[in-house]
Amino acid sequence: MTDVNFKASLAPDRLVGSDGAAGGPRSHVELIELLFFAYRDFVGDPDAVLETYGFGRAHHRVLHFVDRNPGIRVTDLLDILKITKQSLGRVLKQLVDSGFIEQRTGPRDRRQRLLFATRKGRELAARLTEPQTRRIEAAIRDLGPEGEAIVARFLSDMINAEDRPQAARLIAHQLTDPV
Repeated sequence: MTDVNFKASLAPDRLVGSDGAAGGPRSHVELIELLFFAYRDFVGDPDAVLETYGFGRAHHRVLHFVDRNPGIRVTDLLDILKITKQSLGRVLKQLVDSGFIEQRTGPRDRRQRLLFATRKGRELAARLTEPQTRRIEAAIRDLGPEGEAIVARFLSDMINAEDRPQAARLIAHQLTDPV
């Protein structure tokens, strides 16, 4: 079994492998653990804000994608989040009832439910994104000129290959069937 103990390098905020080698972890298991810790801290700041509203991470994800994609169809949101209609329904109802999201019927198809963040929802989304943006900027700052592109490529490559085109379209704010 790989020795996964870490000890601090000269800079106490950096981790190095237990063999003392600079450059980080020696195994993929250690990278997995770093990813777990990074995710924990990445969502920790928004979690604290969400808690004051009685919301959780599912609310954050829904609000994020609705805010970033005004007029998104409920069916597209289900596809993005890969959750059941029942799970989305509960979270969406709370966000609508609390005034963070509004639902409108589609202009061409009245059966469509289109979602929009309200002013209150956009403000909360910005409040949740701000500490995450700061954390990402700080992490990338010392990586050099190619750092951001390398991180983006790594994260993209972590997405299932069949889902990458959809993710790229969403990041570029181009829904498959714009309103």
